[in-house]
Amino acid sequence: MSAALPLIGHKDAETAFISANESGKLHHAWLIEGPAGIGKTRLAMRLAAYMLGARGPANSPLDAPQDDPVMQAYLAGGHPDQRTVQIELNDKGKPRQDITVDQIRDLNHFFTLRPAMGGWRVGIIDALDEVNRNGANALLKTLEEPPASSIIFLINHGSKPILPTIRSRCRTLRLKRLSDEDTAAVLKSVDAPKESLGLARGRPGLGIRLSSPSGLQAANAARGLLRGMPKPNDALLTAALQTANADAVAMEAFSAEVLGWLADKADDNPAAADAWLRTSRLLGEADELNMEASQTAAKVIAGLYSVVGQG
Repeated sequence: MSAALPLIGHKDAETAFISANESGKLHHAWLIEGPAGIGKTRLAMRLAAYMLGARGPANSPLDAPQDDPVMQAYLAGGHPDQRTVQIELNDKGKPRQDITVDQIRDLNHFFTLRPAMGGWRVGIIDALDEVNRNGANALLKTLEEPPASSIIFLINHGSKPILPTIRSRCRTLRLKRLSDEDTAAVLKSVDAPKESLGLARGRPGLGIRLSSPSGLQAANAARGLLRGMPKPNDALLTAALQTANADAVAMEAFSAEVLGWLADKADDNPAAADAWLRTSRLLGEADELNMEASQTAAKVIAGLYSVVGQG
């Protein structure tokens, strides 16, 4: 029977965790790092189910089948020894801006209880980037004084700095972008639109998210603009600005194309590396300040002129 939570790629990370568990020296906190859309959450879920007792065959113990009773309870959200902390909805049904200190305190309390099934208490924070400052400070209590038979997986996309005191108390699993072959395999397994492969750049989750009509339009307009550098005509500039302004997905697709273009040039062009850093910071600040998408796109485009003609 097929795995209930299949994962393509990241075998080294899985092997490192299994080896640590089998050695009897399992760390209580694991920081799973890497770009968004590469499978970090799925890996955390596989490791959580494993620690709760779900088992696959001997040669792939994380591939527990769908009829495994522990896996069934976990996937149904009914396992008493597992908690996942994510951004919640507010009273208006919209996502909150961050993971709150109260959510982290609830998780801390969960870890003080004895495991209901006699094994481990397992927590996932998805994602650490979204925990607010007070929540991060509250999390330190559990990391500094971990209760017995408890383990926590912290997913980190790297979009914001995390407290050094949190990082120092975790063992890190750093995940890389997937190969083109693995990316294609992931997208095929979920029947993703064929256009998603060109948007993914080793991040299948990103490719799926950006393959909406507005995302595709913005990505195509961005590619046209970049092909026209250093002297794009007015039509290319207008198309890029208008399509990027359509919605949040469109702005993300536009930004991803620009950052990918800069990253491809960065090895041979120091100006491109600098522009990549500046653009990344600009996009982060724009998100925090709720800057208009058209204004953000205009600033991103302006930054490209420091690169063209220099390699």
